[in-house]
Amino acid sequence: MFTKVLISEDLGSISKGIVSVLESLHIDNVQHVQYCDDAYLKIKKANQDGQPFDLLITDLSFKTDHRSQKYASGETLIKAVKQEHPTLKIIAYSVEDRPQKIRSVMLDGKADAYVCKGRNGLRELDEAITVVFKNQNYLSPQISNTLRETATSEIEDYDIKIMQFLSMGQSQEEISQNFKEKNITPSSLSAIEKKIVKLKNQFNAKNSVQLISIAKDLGLI
Repeated sequence: MFTKVLISEDLGSISKGIVSVLESLHIDNVQHVQYCDDAYLKIKKANQDGQPFDLLITDLSFKTDHRSQKYASGETLIKAVKQEHPTLKIIAYSVEDRPQKIRSVMLDGKADAYVCKGRNGLRELDEAITVVFKNQNYLSPQISNTLRETATSEIEDYDIKIMQFLSMGQSQEEISQNFKEKNITPSSLSAIEKKIVKLKNQFNAKNSVQLISIAKDLGLI
């Protein structure tokens, strides 16, 4: 289990709830900050000292005050931290449940989990920590369904078939041939190539492997 955790949350009551979950998992080395900039600096210093954090749990929205912030939101913090410390596990813990925001945090920011604050928030956070520790992604059930429905509505059966063949290890040439044999159009190699590029852009995937991973996480294939 994780041994060193950083909580980035500006509300003390929420932080106490998170700490209680961590304590129930026998995680005792927990630090807390109320500003994203402080979280960034703590993570950076911990790495420089050779004692890095294992997990960051952060809210997305922080109330503004007199203090100027380079990272004004958890979303910008997540993206910056993941770029510099890709092995650090990150869980977003937020009331925000819009599919567009969730996809941005998970796909663009590369967060490992997204948990919705609410009646079942702490229980789901407990589950998320365990799942993320096993190098898997986690989404609160309600947003997982919403994301799946949203993603499905944006792509066609044709797109899903291409991703299914990719997941089976087939090359673009093989997919083209399979489509021709099954009378699926368009089936030209050029059309397949263009569609895969479009799907990568749509899901912000760097390559076909990541595209398939994202599609599986969303339950599309």
